[in-house]
Order: sequence, then structure tokens, then C-alpha cells
Amino acid sequence: MNIAELFARGGIAMWPLLFLSVLALGTIVDRIWFWSRILTKEREVAGRVLEAARREWAAATDIAQRANKLPMGRFLQSALSLETPDPEVFRLALETSADEELTVMRKGEKALEAVIALAPMLGLLGTVLGLINSLGSIRLSDLASDSTSGTVLGIGEALISTAAGLVIAIVSLAFYRLFQGFVFGQAKVFRQSGSELELLYRQAWSANERAQVQPKPDSVIAEVRTAHES
Repeated sequence: MNIAELFARGGIAMWPLLFLSVLALGTIVDRIWFWSRILTKEREVAGRVLEAARREWAAATDIAQRANKLPMGRFLQSALSLETPDPEVFRLALETSADEELTVMRKGEKALEAVIALAPMLGLLGTVLGLINSLGSIRLSDLASDSTSGTVLGIGEALISTAAGLVIAIVSLAFYRLFQGFVFGQAKVFRQSGSELELLYRQAWSANERAQVQPKPDSVIAEVRTAHES
């Protein structure tokens, strides 16, 4: 029995199951393509930006700007592109950008959730409808005869839709969990990279504040001379 025959014998519920399978397949392919382009590059970009930030902030900003096609590049650039912001503003810029990028990474989750929930239910509905048709044709006088063999065959065919719904839901659930794991991993990388960049910025900000408050040696000498002359 090939796929076309299984589809034909599965009943009317196979059509919405076909739609759900196409939806799930399209979402899975799109997410695989998305993650395959960024997974191996995110940590590399973060490492380069942080290493440059320890030496020169302008270089770190330039690296992040060149990597703005990647979520990590846009995440770090959101704060680095600000003009000497307050450390709290710097932190808020990182948090806002992280939320936006993680939202994009979760694209397709709702579609897979719908497939996971609906596919088994539609499969079960198809089975129930098939059982109703099969059992409705049985007469009491036929129970002891061989004429019920067709009914048994009909019951077996009615279970096809349930099996199809379960297969679609299981495959969708497997990829759904996989993509969720990728999102959680990226959230961890964002948190680590953002915290380290914020720490570096706060250190640079504090050093700059101390440099502005500390009086210059020439002005100190001038004040001492004025005090002695008076």
C-alpha cells in the first residue's frame, strides 16, 4: 500500500492533516535555514567585539556594525552605536535589543504549537468518523457470519488518520523542542556577552569620570603658589 492509497483510505480528515503537514514542513525548513546561518558565528562575533572593546571602543563598534546581518551583531551594535550614554541607558539598549532578536528567533513556534495540538485531534476525528461508517453498516444478523470482515477492514483503515496525525505531531514536537533549545542557548549567549560588555563600559565610564574630577597637576601647582603668595 503506497502513500496515495493510504491517503485515500484515511478519509476526509486526511485533507486538513495534509495542510498541517505542509505548514509544519515549511516552518521546519525555514527555521533550519535560519539557524544554520547563525549558530556557528554568534560566539565568534561576540568574542571579537568584546576583545576589541577592551582596547578601543571605536573598533568594537565597527566590528559590530559589519556583523549587523547577524542577531549578535545587531544586539551589540544597539548599545555601542549610542553617543556616550549613561551606563543605565547602555544596559537598557542591550536588554531591548535582546528581546527583539529573541522574538525573531521564536518565529514559527506558534505554527508548530498549532500543528502539535491539532494533528492528533484531527486524526482521532477521522478515526471516529470511519468507525461510525463501519459500525453503522453492521446488522445483528451479520455478527455470526463472514460478512463482518469488510467492517473489520474498515475499522483498520479508519485508524490510518490517527496514525498520520500522531506522526505529524511527533515530528513537529521534536523540531519544536530542538528550536526552543537553540533559542535558550542564544539567550544565554546574549546574557553573557551583554553582561561582559556592560561591565567593560561601566569600567570605562568610571575611569572617565575619575579623570574629569581629578584636578590637573598644573592647576594644583598654581593654587599652591597663589596660597603662598597670599
